[in-house]
Amino acid sequence: MISKDSAERYLWGSGCDGWHLVRRGNVSVIHERMPPGTAEVRHYHQAAWQFFFVLSGTATLEIAGKREILQPHQGAEVPVGIAHQMRNESESGIEFIVISQPPSHGDRVLAEAEEA
Repeated sequence: MISKDSAERYLWGSGCDGWHLVRRGNVSVIHERMPPGTAEVRHYHQAAWQFFFVLSGTATLEIAGKREILQPHQGAEVPVGIAHQMRNESESGIEFIVISQPPSHGDRVLAEAEEA
């Protein structure tokens, strides 16, 4: 059994956290937390397909220039090669799960901003 209390934790961005729930050669499952007003760098993956699923809070996920507002228990997938950016534009923290197949670490390419 695993939870964010027992998983390997890492820090990223400006005060964001991630916990590796599953870390295998063919798939990665990460529980992430983002404080209000934070965002990841806009990017795409050359090999990884991803699925983002919000556990708590309201997340903004920009996919190929289109903004998706995700409420708790809603998710969206990001196909391989599609630029995206997770943002917390709300006034409270958000927590979500990111599933990547294959794992996305080392597969990130920075992308230019698009109008959302």
